[in-house]
Amino acid sequence: MRTIGLIGGMSWESTAEYYRVLNEETRRRLGGLHSAPCVVYSLDFAEIERMQAEGRWDEAAKALVAAGQALERAGAEFAVLCTNTMHRVADSLESELGIPLLHLADATAAAVRSAGVDRVGLLGTAFTMEQAFYRDRLASHGIDVLVPDADDRALMHRVIYDELCQGVVREDSRAAYRRIIAGLAEDGARGIVLGCTEIELLVTAQDSPVPVFPTARLHAVAAVDRALR
Repeated sequence: MRTIGLIGGMSWESTAEYYRVLNEETRRRLGGLHSAPCVVYSLDFAEIERMQAEGRWDEAAKALVAAGQALERAGAEFAVLCTNTMHRVADSLESELGIPLLHLADATAAAVRSAGVDRVGLLGTAFTMEQAFYRDRLASHGIDVLVPDADDRALMHRVIYDELCQGVVREDSRAAYRRIIAGLAEDGARGIVLGCTEIELLVTAQDSPVPVFPTARLHAVAAVDRALR
């Protein structure tokens, strides 16, 4: 089994979910005491969040490349970036690392298309919903993408940073997300992409009238696929 390199800490709550799913999926497939060989580089999210807010994406890219190179030196055979938003700098990782990057949006798109869905509602941070990097990657797989209106995008962004990334799960926020999901379904979304790894701490398939695609879980399972190939 190949060694998986995890670029995490953004936030650590979602990285912990990656680690759990990687090991549960490995044990499910191989049985017994098997677990996933992996190395983790956990960044300080406060520093990365400041770079995001100030638009210093080049600096953020350098920080993530350095983390990926550290994983490579530690023996990782491919890299997994455990955050949707920071795939904003995935091109830098793909070009500067000596090991492959398993792109989260590609893993998500494969699951969406396998389910026969071609139009999704995208939930995530404002960066993920409003900038082109993620929507265009899904579109390259033939998937139409809908996003909530500006007020709801702001609400979702606040909940992610002020609550979920700090380990806070509130019922009123879950109700707000359910309302937004229902609205996207009414607008024609045939599936909902949980395009922020922390959202999976708040929303499940039971909260949506259409299929839900939990990106962290899908990404982690795809990592096990790659490691076992």
